[in-house]
Parts: sequence; C-alpha cells; structure tokens
Amino acid sequence: MIIDNYSKAIKELRTKMMLSQKEMAQLLGVSFASINRWENGVHEPTIKIKRKLRSLFNEYGIKIN
Repeated sequence: MIIDNYSKAIKELRTKMMLSQKEMAQLLGVSFASINRWENGVHEPTIKIKRKLRSLFNEYGIKIN
C-alpha cells in the first residue's frame, strides 16, 4: 500500500501494530501529543523520527511517497 503523507501512514502503522497513540509515542520516544498532531496533519515528524518510522513502515509493508 502506498500512502501519500505521514498522517495516514502513521495511523496505518499504528493500526497494524495494534497500538494506542500513547503506546506508539512510548515506542518512538515522543509525546502522545506529537503522535496526535502527526496523525491529524498538524505537524510532521522530525528527520530523526522519520528514520525510525521508515524501518517500521518497511517492516509492516507501508510505502510512503
């Protein structure tokens, strides 16, 4: 599945991993508010977090443009 932006991709990843926003935040070492803002398209993750997300996206078969 190819996803055009991080908000959809992060939500898809979280759903596939069966994690809450709080659990995803703990996994990535960020706040719950950050996950919420990313999923709602208010902000995008930092480059450091994007690197972590890319490996998870690859592992779960999520392709992002």
